This record gives sequence, C-alpha cells and structure tokens, in this order.
Amino acid sequence: MSVSYTGPYKKGDIKKVVLAYSGGLDTSVILKWLQTTYGCEVVTFTADLGQGEELGPARKKAELLGIKSKNIFMDDVREEFVKDFVFPMFRANALYEGQYLLGTSIARPLIAKRQIEIAREVGADAVCHGATGKGNDQVRFELTYYALQPDIKVIAPWREWQLTSRTKLLEFAEQHQIPIAKDKRGEAPFSVDANLLHSSSEGKILEDPWEEADEMVYQRTIAPEEAPDKATYITIDFDQGDAVAINGKAMSPATLLTRLNELGKKNGIGRLDLVENRFVGMKSRGVYETPGGTILHAAHRGIESITLDRGAAHLKDELMPKYAELIYYGFWYSPEREMLQALIDRSQENVSGTVRLKLYKGNVAVVGRKSPKSLYSMKTVTFEDDQGAYDQRDAQGFIKLNALRLRLRATGQGGPKK
Repeated sequence: MSVSYTGPYKKGDIKKVVLAYSGGLDTSVILKWLQTTYGCEVVTFTADLGQGEELGPARKKAELLGIKSKNIFMDDVREEFVKDFVFPMFRANALYEGQYLLGTSIARPLIAKRQIEIAREVGADAVCHGATGKGNDQVRFELTYYALQPDIKVIAPWREWQLTSRTKLLEFAEQHQIPIAKDKRGEAPFSVDANLLHSSSEGKILEDPWEEADEMVYQRTIAPEEAPDKATYITIDFDQGDAVAINGKAMSPATLLTRLNELGKKNGIGRLDLVENRFVGMKSRGVYETPGGTILHAAHRGIESITLDRGAAHLKDELMPKYAELIYYGFWYSPEREMLQALIDRSQENVSGTVRLKLYKGNVAVVGRKSPKSLYSMKTVTFEDDQGAYDQRDAQGFIKLNALRLRLRATGQGGPKK
C-alpha cells in the first residue's frame, strides 16, 4: 500500500535517525516507514526500564528488518532510572492532580536522553519516537530532545503519515514482511506501558469512565480482596531522603524498588483508576498500578514527618503540585525543575532514619518511625509531667497575639459576616 506523507522533511533530508524501538507492531512499522520514506540509515534503541519483557525478540526483529548489529542499542538502564529519576521525584512526594505517581512521565526523559547520547555517538542527525499526536509522550520526548540537542531533527510518524488505523498498520506490515504477533491481528482491549515504577493501561475497553475496569486490566497487583488476611510488616531505611534498605538489608535503588513491587503486588497495593487532564488539553482515563511506589511514597512521608521542620515541610507541600506538573508536562530538563530540585534536595539532608509499615489488603499504613535526626520530642509533647520542658502559660500570649487582628476586626467591623 502507498502511504501519503505530510512531514516537515523530504527524502534525502535525513541521513541517520535514532529510533526509540520496542519491537512491537507500531515501532516495527515505524522502522520500515523511516527506511522507505526517508531512505535513511536507522539506529534502534531499546531501553530495559524493568518493563518485565524479554528484549531479545526486539533485537531479532530489528535484525530481520535489516538493521546492522552495530546499529542496535539495547541498554539496561534500571539502576539509572530509579537512582537519577525516580528517587529525586520521590524526594518531592510528587503527585500529579493529587493522585498520579507519574510512572510513565518520569521514564520519558531518560529514554530521550539516551537517544540523544546515541545520536552523538553514531553521528545521527535525527531522532524518532512512536508517540501519537493526541498524547503527552510526544511532548515529553521532544522537549527533552530540544533541551539536550537544540538543532536535532525530530520525526514523529503519527503526526506525519496516514496510517491512522490498526487495519492500515497491519496492511503496511504485511506488505513489507514485518512479523506480526498473532494476538495483534485482533483488536487489543487496551494499550499498556510499563516500567519498573508502574504499569499504565489506557484506551479501548477503558475509554468509558463510568465502567469499572475489568480485573484482566491489572497486571502488577492482585485484587485487594484476594490479598492475605494477615498483615505484612516491613521496615524501610532512608538516607538523605532516599530509601536504602528493606528490613535492614541494604539494596541498590532498582533492587529495592523491585522488592517493594513484590510486596505491594502480594498485598494488593497501588491500584489507581484516574481521569486526568493531559497537557494537550483533553481528559483521559487511565488505570495505573504502582505497588512499590505507593509503599515508598507513604514511607517517605513517614520519615519526613519526624525529620522535617514544619515550615520546610509545608513549603515542600506547596511547591509539590508545580513540581509534579513540570514532570507530567515533560519539563524535566527545564531550569525551573532544576531549581525546585535543588530546594527539595536541600530539604532532605536530615531525612534519614527508619519507617515501619503495615501492608494489608490494598492499604499502606505507617505504624512506626525513628531517626537519629528526629525533631520529635517526647519530653515536650507528653501529657505527663514534662519537668519544665514546656511552660503552658506561654500559650496565652501566643494565642492573644494571633487573635489580635480578629479582635480588631470584630470591634471595628462587627466580626465575620453571617
């Protein structure tokens, strides 16, 4: 089949392109489309972000489509992903629109960064992603490309070609002898994106926000109703805001998150059914599973509760929505995100200690916390004799000073309007 083309470049404009490649139907079609449309050399990059899939088939398919071994990059970036992207975000307790732990959002700048690094390494003049023109990912990829390589050429096939349906994709694949998994010939019930932090499911059977998601949608967690009837207790150790050990056992960042995912899955923790506001303007419904991240988020707030000064903690909470929005919108490499990160990281210097958590049927509860840097004083807060640690009579003047403006208002203006 012929494919009409409306892109910004013509054949001969692109010499070599680095494609973010998963090995699935969409990116395999894109690979061949790049070759036929631009006549350019294609370099594939596949990132192991802990998505739970074998990467070997992606390499084999790339080779089958004519990509030379030297142009196939497959990198295990799990440790970098958690250490340099997930952990900094979790220091901020970031939640988009109060609920979403940003699992997809935080992975895109890493993939895009690595594409630019590979482009420099192999002398490519362009990069390409498989994100659609309706979603957030196109923005996240491209903002990162331009932030790191301002003059890079960007190819976004979904905004250029006329392969606007699954039928057309399959026809193109068959015409060009692109292997198609048998289950791809039917209508997929929904689309899935996954990495070590989370999985997200969108589209098809999930598009009606009134209909409850079928149990088949969930892949990372068992149903809370099916979780054990006995609670699981764990401890997480923190050092300067980052988790470093579970139950006293030190672990690397990716290993630790993997273990928390296992604990969360077993206890039915981390499910979220959300209608969110995309950056491009529309609302979308997604079903997210973030088992380990949900536990980590609760634990981090638990250790902050005894180590952060009230003013610092409240300021962080005020700034968090902006920080989360920047990540969701794709501005990881913006100066404002970096400025906020510096403030957040400064706040974490004394956020060290241990949190004890109770995991039970979809719930995470902080049931204990301790720290050598704790600001909590039992001597001060006790209801028993505090032996002079706090003079309760001081509260009278404190209250009267805070009430002064209220008393003046009541005297001069008759108090609050009824």
